[in-house]
Order: sequence, then C-alpha cells, then structure tokens
Amino acid sequence: MGIDIARLRTALPPAPSPVGLYDRGVIHRGFGVLSGQFPLAGGELSTKGRLGVEVTVDQGRAAARVAALNALAQIDVLLEHDWSRFHRLLRLDGVVASEPGFTGQPAVLDGASELFIQLLGPAGQHARTAIGAAALPLNAPLELILTFSCHDAEVI
Repeated sequence: MGIDIARLRTALPPAPSPVGLYDRGVIHRGFGVLSGQFPLAGGELSTKGRLGVEVTVDQGRAAARVAALNALAQIDVLLEHDWSRFHRLLRLDGVVASEPGFTGQPAVLDGASELFIQLLGPAGQHARTAIGAAALPLNAPLELILTFSCHDAEVI
C-alpha cells in the first residue's frame, strides 16, 4: 500500500505560515525537519488548553489530527508539491500541554500517528516520543515536530 496522492491532496489544508521568525522546515541531504506544528485551522487553534484540564483525550486526539494534516501540508510545500521525492516519515516528537498528573500523552498522539499511516501507508510509520509540558505557545494543547526522508533533496 503506497501513498494515494489524490486522496492526500484532497485531505491537505493550506500550509499555515510560521508564527515567528523561523522557517516552516528545512530539507538537507535527504532529510527534512519541520518546525513545530500546532492544531491550526483557518489561522486559529482548533482547540485550546491543557489535557486533563480544559481538553479531553478525545479532543486532544482530534487536535493531533489537525496538527498532523498541517505537518503534511508543510512537507508538501517543502517538496514543492512533488511527492515522488518523499520517502517516509522517520520520527514524530509530540509535546502535549497537560496537568502534572496527566499520563495520556501517547493516547493523544495516536490521533496523529493513525492519520499518517492512513494517508501515507507504510511510509507513514515512524518512531515517536511523547512529552508532557506545563504550557505551549498560543495556549495550544500540543505541538508536533516531524523528521522525514526524501529522494533527490536539495537544500531549501
């Protein structure tokens, strides 16, 4: 099962612009790294707050799916819309804003992991780290950082 490019393109939102003085991501020598991706939809956070306080696990999973779509939209821009260059995801680091006793960060990030596998097939499988944090910029419930590999990449 490979990447269904038509389905992927239909699913992707416009890539959000960076919210600070940094690049959306960098490709160098066949590896790509994205700047952190929030669950932004239409320029606004789809969900705000901390897991275990204002945000439920189900709401967090949905927010992780939104952030994952944004991450794929960023990869699309970095690859100049040429998915034949894409090889696979390598690593997903997820930072989840949560109360001190909350331990469901992996369950929240499953929302992103499932979406990557659903849209990218085996190329969407990845290593992953789930980290809890007291707070994130913009009052975001989570932030995703992705590393991927690609073919014939140039420095962008």
